[in-house]
Amino acid sequence: MAHEVMTPEVAHHEEHHHHKETFLTKYVFSMDHKMIAKQFLITGMVMGTIGMLMSILFRLQLAWPEQPFPILKFFLGKWASEGVMDPSMYLALVTIHGTIMVFFVLTAGLSGTFSNLLIPLQIGARDMASGFLNMLSYWFFFASSLVMVISLFVPDGPAAAGWTVYPPLSALPQAMPGSGIGMTLWLVSMTLFIVSSLLGGINYIVTVLNMRTEGMSMTRLPLTIWAFLVTAILGVLSFPVLLSAALLLLFDRSLGTSFYLSDIMIQGEVLSNTGGSPILYEHLFWFLGHPEVYIILLPALGITSEVISTNARKPIFGYRAMVGSIMAIAFLSFIVWGHHMFVTGMNPFLGSVFTFTTLLIAIPSAVKAFNYLTTLWKGNLQFTPAMLFSIGLVSTFITGGLTGIILGNSALDINVHDTYFVVAHFHIVMGLSAIFGMFAGIYHWFPKLFTRMMNRKLGYWHFWLTFISAYGVFFPMHFLGMSGLPRRYYTNTAFPMFDNLADINVVISVFAIAGGIAQLIFFYNFIYSAIRGPKAPQNPWRSNTLEWTTPVEHIHGNWPGEIPKVHRWAYDYSKPGAPEDFVPQTVPMSEEEKNTFHH
Repeated sequence: MAHEVMTPEVAHHEEHHHHKETFLTKYVFSMDHKMIAKQFLITGMVMGTIGMLMSILFRLQLAWPEQPFPILKFFLGKWASEGVMDPSMYLALVTIHGTIMVFFVLTAGLSGTFSNLLIPLQIGARDMASGFLNMLSYWFFFASSLVMVISLFVPDGPAAAGWTVYPPLSALPQAMPGSGIGMTLWLVSMTLFIVSSLLGGINYIVTVLNMRTEGMSMTRLPLTIWAFLVTAILGVLSFPVLLSAALLLLFDRSLGTSFYLSDIMIQGEVLSNTGGSPILYEHLFWFLGHPEVYIILLPALGITSEVISTNARKPIFGYRAMVGSIMAIAFLSFIVWGHHMFVTGMNPFLGSVFTFTTLLIAIPSAVKAFNYLTTLWKGNLQFTPAMLFSIGLVSTFITGGLTGIILGNSALDINVHDTYFVVAHFHIVMGLSAIFGMFAGIYHWFPKLFTRMMNRKLGYWHFWLTFISAYGVFFPMHFLGMSGLPRRYYTNTAFPMFDNLADINVVISVFAIAGGIAQLIFFYNFIYSAIRGPKAPQNPWRSNTLEWTTPVEHIHGNWPGEIPKVHRWAYDYSKPGAPEDFVPQTVPMSEEEKNTFHH
């Protein structure tokens, strides 16, 4: 019935649409989810480039602390007189690098791109529930990126309290250069970002729950959609907590309140603030900050499920277990935040509770890892660049997960807390896994985004150089951490006990620069293929999901005629007795299948 009611309206909408589409409505203030996905992707890539450049600048400082570099003078100006980095600029770079990577690239770039592109296409909807909110979500993200970039150019320098912006550094404008206007801009930027996240998240949830095509039951959804749905729910529940933390911080900075401040003496002057506690801020921050790890990871894991199943030519192993593990991870992610705070003087009993819940979350994570390995086992593997990045994700997810078991245990964590061990752990488990998932998604759905194919050979070069340099950067950091080297220190030359670790820092920085250069291959491949790559066939990977039933050329509303109906789940690969090694979701069940299905 819904179809009959829809058709005249859609036809009218089509006519109306063709008449009035201008450059602004098509490319700038677009309400079409496919265009908004591209806007998120390209903005995320620009921010990612800025974040990566910062990491290369501070890696130069860490490897060759006293050495002058003309490149530092070029990028940092007065913050690197004579080409040597100013210590407060070092902190600012670390802060903004972390902020950009966690929020602007891996949250907005990954979720914003692929939730927008795939939710309507894979559930069989003409667009998002609200195109207008979707457009707003992008423009709030764009505004927040802009404010963050502007904060790099204020006279006192950008925020410099670490990406977690702990008070009192972030609460007292007079504490250090990076505590001034740069810090205020950081808070404004994050507020805009949270608005963008909430608008996007609500839209994704409503679309998945209300706009699935006929026959698309929840148990027939591809795992990508499950991951995006649960990610959106996590965001809607946890981002408001960060907003409250940021608001109270703004009050402390500007209105003289004392939510986070108490008994502080600065530059010989005793402040009148009493009664607050910086630990309160940590609780609020990590209550978002831990679900945030999975807001970043789940979309990447969803993309990997899709890519691995398609390229192993096998049904995904344990579909329901995968859905269950996504939900278990989501639930548990809200009750583990205290493991970031084992050294805050937490009651040891409470510490043991957080240790227990943290170790518990390893179970659904391991279920996912085992299911990927079982899907690959004896598959007819097609090594596309997307498949390589997905397998890379499985590798980093396992490697990083193992060190998580150490850090999740309060007795062990205390020894390596705030050392490079932590940096190594979270960059591998969340940073690399999410970036690999993002690359897998770009290589896999590039034909849907830009109607053209990417160059496979360049994709292989990009993968191997990225994979090797990523491990080259983050694997040695574990040893630095075990030796007690603290993170966020501008130089370690003042501590003779760390002298013999200087060479490891050089090795890490060389790999970091190599990894940065490897991304140039990707950018070349991306831009060249988007403009001049070979035209994509309709279903290049011989995949089952609905997005490959739409025409290659983008049209408003996704499908020219009726929306296809769905008759089966998304993973019928290599089905015995089927003529092809894949059976799209739109193919009706045969009698024989119905019988086996019911028995």
